[in-house]
Amino acid sequence: MIAIVVSAFMWLLTASLLVLRRGRADRNVTYAALTIALATTLNIDPVYTTLDALIGGSNLITLLADLTLMTGVFFLGRGVARASENQPQATRFALSRLALVAALGLAITAFLLVERGATTTLFMLDLGTQPAAAAYSATQFAYYGIVLAAMAVLAARQVRISPASQVLSPALLVAGSICGILLSIVVIAMDLAHLAGDLALMTSIDVAYSPLYLMTFFFLCLGFASGPATRTARAYSRDRKARMLTVELAPVWEAATEARPGISQNESLAFHPSEPQTLLHRQIVEIRDAMVDTRVSFEISGQDRELLERAERLLVGDVGIGPTPSAARTILHRGQHT
Repeated sequence: MIAIVVSAFMWLLTASLLVLRRGRADRNVTYAALTIALATTLNIDPVYTTLDALIGGSNLITLLADLTLMTGVFFLGRGVARASENQPQATRFALSRLALVAALGLAITAFLLVERGATTTLFMLDLGTQPAAAAYSATQFAYYGIVLAAMAVLAARQVRISPASQVLSPALLVAGSICGILLSIVVIAMDLAHLAGDLALMTSIDVAYSPLYLMTFFFLCLGFASGPATRTARAYSRDRKARMLTVELAPVWEAATEARPGISQNESLAFHPSEPQTLLHRQIVEIRDAMVDTRVSFEISGQDRELLERAERLLVGDVGIGPTPSAARTILHRGQHT
């Protein structure tokens, strides 16, 4: 049941990222979501038993699913790393291809040494008394713990430097990473207890496994989805406000272009309805040009001036503590005649 829930989380995350992150150059997080979704799907019992039977019933699907999951975690770490600069050397190594290749190599070697027998959906419970099986599981979760620790460091740094409106995503990633680190510790402890034959200790530790497993994926999915979702919502809100401001500024703009004809008189430079911020920018520039041009007489009321400054703050991203009106005008007028 847990595998189904986690797989659903990951496919929903994959679908949302394909929509929310379309057009972005960095695809690491999308690749991570897709590969982890595939790995968790392979761990659903009916899927696992069906596919393993097709390839001889020797539990090779376990290896395929685990290697896919390790690769997905690698992409996950790389996605977080792309948003951070000046990473510590240890963090860079933890998220490197070399670390992934080394972990994959160790996991494959340990798996091949396990006497696997027939298909089992309880791989570690049935085979965990073998040192090779314990090494196989511990290798994977040691790698997960290392990558998630690096992610936690980078995400915590983003929490410290991000404005309050952008802190949710990295905070959720920190929470998910911490849960994942604890999960890795729990699994390795279970592996050692099983190998030592202390089943009572293994069972007592196992109580923490399911909650940590679910919380890890829950927080990480929310963390990676909330960032692009917030940016999309913010962009939609800015476009909506820009459309409203273009309508309110239209009479002032028309008066300004009558007093001082500008580039907007060129019919070949018409604005597309889907670009309200571009139109708003042109309105602001041409109104300001008319106001400062000493060859024409053009003035606006105090109410229109306040509206103009509000439009300027919107375009430079002011949310209440942003550039002053004069600073906003400087930013908006850069390249105005290009």
